[in-house]
Amino acid sequence: MKVKRVRRRENGWDNPPTNTTQRILVPVKERHEAEILLPLAHALAQADHAQLLLAHVVAVPEEQPLSAGAAEASRIREELEALLADHELQSAHVRVIVRVARDVWEGIWETVLEEQITLMILAWASDTLPTTALGALDDPRLAAPPCDVIIVRPGPELRSPEGWQRVRHILLPVRGGPHAAIALRVANALAEATNATITLLHVTQEGARDAEERLFAEFAPALKGLPRLTRSITTVGDISQSIIAEAQGHQVVVMGASARQVEHDKWMGPILEAVARNTHVTLIIAKECQPESVQVHPWAAPRLSPMPEVETALRHHPIAVVVDKWFAENTFHSREFQDLERLLQLKEEQGLTISLGLPALNEEETVGKVITTIKHALMEQIPLLDEIVLIDSGSVDYTREIAADLGIPVYIHQEVLTQYGAYHGKGEALWKSLYILNGDIIAWIDTDIKNIHPRFVYGILGPLLKNPRIQYVKGFYRRPLREGNKIVAGGGGRVTELTARPLLNLFFPELSGLIQPLAGEYAGRREALERLPFFTGYGVETGLLIDILEAYGLQAIAQVDLLERVHHNQPLPSLSKMAFAIIQVVVRRLEDRHKIRLLEDINKTMNLIRYGPNRYYLETVEIREHERPPMITIPEYREKRGLPPLGKTNPEVSPTWS
Repeated sequence: MKVKRVRRRENGWDNPPTNTTQRILVPVKERHEAEILLPLAHALAQADHAQLLLAHVVAVPEEQPLSAGAAEASRIREELEALLADHELQSAHVRVIVRVARDVWEGIWETVLEEQITLMILAWASDTLPTTALGALDDPRLAAPPCDVIIVRPGPELRSPEGWQRVRHILLPVRGGPHAAIALRVANALAEATNATITLLHVTQEGARDAEERLFAEFAPALKGLPRLTRSITTVGDISQSIIAEAQGHQVVVMGASARQVEHDKWMGPILEAVARNTHVTLIIAKECQPESVQVHPWAAPRLSPMPEVETALRHHPIAVVVDKWFAENTFHSREFQDLERLLQLKEEQGLTISLGLPALNEEETVGKVITTIKHALMEQIPLLDEIVLIDSGSVDYTREIAADLGIPVYIHQEVLTQYGAYHGKGEALWKSLYILNGDIIAWIDTDIKNIHPRFVYGILGPLLKNPRIQYVKGFYRRPLREGNKIVAGGGGRVTELTARPLLNLFFPELSGLIQPLAGEYAGRREALERLPFFTGYGVETGLLIDILEAYGLQAIAQVDLLERVHHNQPLPSLSKMAFAIIQVVVRRLEDRHKIRLLEDINKTMNLIRYGPNRYYLETVEIREHERPPMITIPEYREKRGLPPLGKTNPEVSPTWS
């Protein structure tokens, strides 16, 4: 069965995935296992209009931190994405997910819970597939799984990727048990995908005619309109022996799991054991999540049953473990997203638009190259970006003229939303750019990058396009520092290491895994950004990170390695002012969290040490981080976006001014 290229409106997947979409999880260890399971999973996903998640768990030994799995996670993501490309199975409905855990089963059940999985497809080891992602399938939770489960034991015909194409006859033994309906659904989806026929087998110890009449009376509603069901057989005798005998003329046997609690390995049962031992065809065992065991969990889809040990682990891990795991799973490399056609396809399938804002102040030396590089690669060659806009903060050089000559719209932030006044600072420009830019996804990069490359943009867009749970992405990189004629590798980022990261580690430890929280390259979803306040100066990046964490949680944040960034290194007095502003933001958020007042207005001035001929002196400067309210509370913004006026009946966000 060859997997066809996914295109919208050609295969039943007409809409992007939503929170209520059925989700199919396929854990795999290696390529051959994925080659076997993917075609079946794809057939079921199309039949159910479901989202397909191809998963791998990186198991990290106890003696190592979970973050040690970050490089392996990145490598595996690349391999699985390449596999999907080889199968022409790249779509917003097919997603790669790599988890990092101490134990493979632990990672799988966490994924089932967090991703709201409704069906999981597992491989059962055989001569055709000696090793699988989950080994012996002896986990006791399979006895009462929190989602539907399909277990595949590949037969010899599946040794090649085209093996499913050889399936012509499917045997479906039914007894009317609790798993008969899902077995029928699986058999029908596989038959439709392979153009195979289905034989319905019922084994009874009673009169054949009476048994057949009862069987078809029970299954009549489900069997109507199933052209693949071409024959039915009712036999009298031993169930397992009858299945074994009839299986000889079929390539696949689809069975419901045992309805009884089985102590041997928690899911097989004597009939299945006998069939598995005495047949060599492909076996597919289906087990349905029982409705009576369902308990709605705040993270989970309504079909999930409780997994107390997993939920407890997820909720009560120490912060250090949570951050360690986040670092391994949510740290990406820009090369993972260098397939721009793939990103464009994801953008179009999800119906998204993307805007790039370029904040600038006196950047005539670099702004032209930044614009031409990004515009050529991401608009002219591959239209990943829908617009690029320069948001200037009052440049007195030729920054604005260069951008305008290159066909880029130019705005001066002091002239936008003038009724609300204007503050100096990058944060003010970013806040007002939300009003100017039109995209569903907003990206910002600094305009002083000397070694500009398209990865500075597509790198921070990739996680947003591939994972709907991610709301905000930060870039990170190596920052060489120039000292005279020498370049010190990794010497940049002094405020990051001496101020921002120590403060976050101390007061917001969930963010301690961010490599460069102050990086100027980041992107987010409009629906998240418009609901956040913006600090107007150097503290904007710190404020956004803390507020995203508070509003959406750590898993909504990702970071991407953008390799190396060469830019203007600022002198120490400027860095001192930046650090002072960042401290203000952290203290302000501590005040909000603990409902206390820590800073008075006098704390908003700073004495800078200045040097003159044969003397030192102090210069007092005001460094005040003002806080703009969420843009969604601004009436002009709501009118422009077609939103109803913000009133007592729809108070989406309460405005906060300072």
